[in-house]
Amino acid sequence: MRGLIPRTGARRGLAAHRRTAVPTLLSTAASGISAATTLVVARGTGAAQFGRFTVVLSIALIVTVGMLMSLHYVMLQELPRRDPAGHPALTTTALLSTLALGGGVAVGGAAASPVLAPALGVDPRALCLGLALALAMTLNQLTESFLRGRRRYGFVAGLKLAVAVAYLSGSAFSLLVLGIRDAEYYLLALTGSYAAFSVAALTGVEIVPRAWSRAAARAQYRHGAYVTAIAALTGLLFGLDVIFLNRWAGQADVGVYSVYNGFPKRLLGVVFTDGIGLALLPALAVADKPAVMRRIARLAPLVAAGTGLVSFAASTVFFFLLRAQYPYSLTLMGLSSAGIGAHAVFNLYSVALSMDGVRGARLLIACLAAGTPVALACQAACIAWWGLYGGLAGFAVSNLVLVAAVAAAAGRAYRRPSAADRPLPVLETGH
Repeated sequence: MRGLIPRTGARRGLAAHRRTAVPTLLSTAASGISAATTLVVARGTGAAQFGRFTVVLSIALIVTVGMLMSLHYVMLQELPRRDPAGHPALTTTALLSTLALGGGVAVGGAAASPVLAPALGVDPRALCLGLALALAMTLNQLTESFLRGRRRYGFVAGLKLAVAVAYLSGSAFSLLVLGIRDAEYYLLALTGSYAAFSVAALTGVEIVPRAWSRAAARAQYRHGAYVTAIAALTGLLFGLDVIFLNRWAGQADVGVYSVYNGFPKRLLGVVFTDGIGLALLPALAVADKPAVMRRIARLAPLVAAGTGLVSFAASTVFFFLLRAQYPYSLTLMGLSSAGIGAHAVFNLYSVALSMDGVRGARLLIACLAAGTPVALACQAACIAWWGLYGGLAGFAVSNLVLVAAVAAAAGRAYRRPSAADRPLPVLETGH
């Protein structure tokens, strides 16, 4: 981290990190337990059922972007800035607006499921499960931002850990004692865990229905527009591969693909979100951006190689713990590691650009808009031709395309320092 940001920024970031050390550890533990639960479900249900689990989760992750519209990032920015007396109006407006939008999307999507589901290559029940999960995830992220925005880090971390332990315990009991192998059961349990977190989180937030304001809602959605655009594009890029694979290969291959690609990607997200991110992101906000971009360009090969090696080792452990339904292949492992390494570099550029305010956000959106059609075409072609192997190869190629576009654009735009732009919140990686 010292090689990426100036020393002054690093000291500030590390000082902030020390103040949140215990909540960070608890939050990281909760994320690790959630990842372990997914591994337990993958082992217990088998490749085909876990493939269905993955498809529904992928639908939910994409839909969540439209339901949430980045209001959680707005809360993370606005709550710390406002006087506590103004917090109820902020949180009430965000919550009621999200309930109306998210509920409308869920109901409308369910009503149109007989038409939408075949277009996605899934059955209507899977789509409805995805919509329900998306609404629960949306409320989970929003209510967590209410607490984080008020700096109640300990409460958030403890609540996340309690919910994660409950979900793991319930899933393990259902698999080992009750013998339930149906993926839908665990999808409903996951939806319930997100909903339980949201209800518990709201006990620490003052909600005043009369405080809802149309003008405030309009301002909040306008505030989150840039982040929503970035989230929508990345959601499509890193979510449609599962939909493509489900259509052209089948649910068993989707389950195997999720182990090769999904688990390492989730671990990478944990590192960025709950690990070094808490210290790195505040430091990036005050760092000299042209210097940061030059350092990222120099460090990119090392980041890709290091992340790829860690991914290779971690995935080997995953396959050792899973059953024979998930075949271990050095070729697949190599493709997976290459893709995760390139994905780490893209995430690093994405974080750095997002922390540079409007200028960085616009540049990132332009790169994503240019790279998305090419990347999705590569994914679709690779999966249609080579199935599981093509999915992993397509993910690697997509990230290489994005890295090339972002690196070239950043190198051109950040040749010399310019005035700082208004800061925008940073995107989190992975779920």
